[in-house]
Amino acid sequence: MENRTTKVTVYGRPDCSLCDQAKQVLEEVRGRHPFRLEEVDISTDTQLEREYGDRIPLIWINGRLAFKYFVDRGQLVEKLGRP
Repeated sequence: MENRTTKVTVYGRPDCSLCDQAKQVLEEVRGRHPFRLEEVDISTDTQLEREYGDRIPLIWINGRLAFKYFVDRGQLVEKLGRP
């Protein structure tokens, strides 16, 4: 069952290898520590594209920036507040 209180948002774009790597780590951790996952494609929004450009992926947990470029599994579990 998903944890409806924890929301992880990934800002990225298609054909971004770092984004793909980050999402893979998120999905692996999500298998053991469920959370809601939202993906935002910045290439569909000119404001987001201007704001973030090539500084992606950005991973937010409950509205707070948690990771930039890479996701560390151990730190992710810790930030999710799971044992």
